[in-house]
Amino acid sequence: MNKTKHFIKAVIKKIFFPNDSIDITPDIVEPEYSRTNFYKIMDKNGALLDIGCGNNSPYFMKSTFPCIFYTGIDVGDYNQTTPNLADEYIVTEPEDFADSIFKLERKYDTVISSHNLEHCNDRDKTLLAMVNVLKLGGYLFLQFPTEKSIKFPGPRKGCLNYYDDKSHKDKPPNFRKTIKQLKQLGMEIIFSSKSYKPFRKFIIGALMEKESKKDKEVKWATWA
Repeated sequence: MNKTKHFIKAVIKKIFFPNDSIDITPDIVEPEYSRTNFYKIMDKNGALLDIGCGNNSPYFMKSTFPCIFYTGIDVGDYNQTTPNLADEYIVTEPEDFADSIFKLERKYDTVISSHNLEHCNDRDKTLLAMVNVLKLGGYLFLQFPTEKSIKFPGPRKGCLNYYDDKSHKDKPPNFRKTIKQLKQLGMEIIFSSKSYKPFRKFIIGALMEKESKKDKEVKWATWA
């Protein structure tokens, strides 16, 4: 199976990316391990902290898992176009973000930080705060742009290249450093990937790359 994947990828790269610097080397295609699989293992009756909770995340989480006690925290009220169903909703200043997480009195069964760490003024302190408010045996879901994204094509609407989003700080978070920090804080890593490419979405993204490049817009599965 792996040999088949490697062959398909080599063909895709030759057809779709003959001159681009996109790295699709065989050793970085990862198994399907998405949010959907994470939701299967989290406590659906427990307390959840959503760090960087814009884009209708409170509505999605509470409507999908109504028994969860949902706390959302962000530095602004970003793109909440649906009813905000959060049990607790906190808006704080960017310079107070990590401290505001530390001050939360509740301990959480689940902490989710999806594409937030790269926006933080103090990443190390924010990461420490995430772990600090997590219950023993709880789960952390952490996503941030791959370090390779500084070389991705751009500019494209939807932020494919790291620097397309002007609110991103410095460079992408360092993957190895972040994993090391989590382990030092006592976290067990269930799954990690330096450059996450679920195979099915990777194929679809490759097939849509020509259209994405022409329209200068991130299409569905382009990130993969």
